[in-house]
Amino acid sequence: MRRSPELTSGQTTGTGKAGVGEPAAGPRAVETRTVGDDVPRSVTRIGPGSTWGSTVGEAWRHRELLYFLVWRDLKARYRQTIVGAAWAVVQPLTLMLVFSLFVGIVLHVPSDGVPYPVFAFAGLLPWNFFSQSILRGSESLVGQTNLVSKVYVPRLILPVAATGSFLLDFLISFVVLGGMMLYYGLAPSAEILWLPVVILLLLGTTIAVGTFLAALNVKYRDVRAAVPVLTQVWFFATPVAYPASLVPEKWRLLYDLNPMVGAVDGFRWALLPTDTAPLASMAIAAAVVPLLLLLSLAYFRRVDRTFADII
Repeated sequence: MRRSPELTSGQTTGTGKAGVGEPAAGPRAVETRTVGDDVPRSVTRIGPGSTWGSTVGEAWRHRELLYFLVWRDLKARYRQTIVGAAWAVVQPLTLMLVFSLFVGIVLHVPSDGVPYPVFAFAGLLPWNFFSQSILRGSESLVGQTNLVSKVYVPRLILPVAATGSFLLDFLISFVVLGGMMLYYGLAPSAEILWLPVVILLLLGTTIAVGTFLAALNVKYRDVRAAVPVLTQVWFFATPVAYPASLVPEKWRLLYDLNPMVGAVDGFRWALLPTDTAPLASMAIAAAVVPLLLLLSLAYFRRVDRTFADII
């Protein structure tokens, strides 16, 4: 009996309408061919999806892997640390104290009618989640070459898992914010019903930017050096340490195109009794975020097939 020829990585064969060597459609396809002594053999080709729906669908079907990666990142981040998960609170508290001293007391920056420490901390919560997630997300593909090049997994899971690993930090800091509101005698009003909408805007922006930077970093490694600079510039373009009302009216439309303006200002408005309602910036963010997600997924899907070759 003759031995059947072996398939090398990336080869596919097919029958029917698909010719020899043509890629099979979809993320997973089974093809049958006859080799040797007319013995039918099945060849399963596994690869990234050819459409947005298949790419996202594959990631959803592998959500157990997403949970595992999030849990692994959490354990790795807090392993061999003295205070453990308390680091989730140390950074925003430290920045809040610095801003309260120099921005609130020295520069007398207004805080929309609420005590400045609470104002600053409420802005730092969504911002820290965003900045830390995109920093980790931009390294998610390059830092896990074995998952990218040795086996097939839906690569979209990796930057999404980087975002999910900071949700625990966000929740811990949220509890601290609640304690600060009690200390200053601040109670949320009916606007808190907008909080799920604001969090969706925050998550959508974070996943879109993190996914795009992760794919871009595979091909251009100087993205690693550019991302910290980007986050610093983005910080000053977002109303974290100052209210958005300080921005001149002629620049507001351009300013509001930054979706983090609607996310941060909306998060603060949903929880604190601030003077202004950022409905316009939230509406603009609600239009910009889906566009960012579509563009990010489109670029990720286009370059997904080349990751294993160039990583």
